[in-house]
Amino acid sequence: ACTVPPAGIQLLRDALPRFNVAPTQNVPVLRFNEAAQNSELTMLRWGLVPSWSKELSRGRPLINARAETVREKPSFRTSFRQRRCLVLAGGFFEWQRLPSGKQPYHFQIDNGEPFAFAGIWDRWEPEGGEPVESCAILTTRANEIMALVHDRMPVILAGESLDVWLAPHRGAGVTEEIEKLLNEPFPAERLSSYPVSAIVNSPRNDVAECLEPAGPPLA
Repeated sequence: ACTVPPAGIQLLRDALPRFNVAPTQNVPVLRFNEAAQNSELTMLRWGLVPSWSKELSRGRPLINARAETVREKPSFRTSFRQRRCLVLAGGFFEWQRLPSGKQPYHFQIDNGEPFAFAGIWDRWEPEGGEPVESCAILTTRANEIMALVHDRMPVILAGESLDVWLAPHRGAGVTEEIEKLLNEPFPAERLSSYPVSAIVNSPRNDVAECLEPAGPPLA
C-alpha cells in the first residue's frame, strides 16, 4: 500500500488526499506525453495489465516489478523500455512478519516530503470495452532501515532522479544513471519509519488515523 501526499501539493491540487491506497485502485502518476512533448499528470490503475492480455485478470495484480528482472519479464520489458512513469506519493506501508502476526509500518522520506516511485505503465484495450491504463512500481533490495522490516523496498525517486527516470522518453535510453537507480536503494539516512495500527490492513479504512504512530520509530 502507499499513501498519497495532501491536496496542497501543487501537482495534486485537484485530487483528494488519500491515506491507504490499495492495489487495483487509482494512483496519481506523472508520465511523458510523446504527442504533446511534455509531462502530464493522470490517474492509473495500480496493478499493471499488459497490452497483450486476453482479459482483465481476477488473480493477484501485478503491482510490483523487480528491478533485477524487469528487462526480461514479458509483462514488463516493453513498458520498461518505452513507458516509464513516476507514481507520486508521500509515504508507503510495509508489513513485518512477527510470531504474533504482521505488524504494519509507515515509511516516509525527508520528514514527510513528497516523492515518487519508479513506475512503468501500459494500456490494455479489451474488445468492445473501455481501455484500461495501469501501472506497476519497481522494487529493489532493502536499505539498512527497510531491512529491519522487509528484504525488498520500492525504487524511490526524489530531486534530480525524477527527471532521470523520465528521460528515456526523450531518447536517452537505459543509461548508467538508470542502472544506478535500480541497483542502489534509496539512502537509509533519508528514510524513516514507525509502526501504525492494523486498521491499514483493510482498504476500506482510508482515514488519517492510518498514519498515526502506534509505537516508537525504527532505530
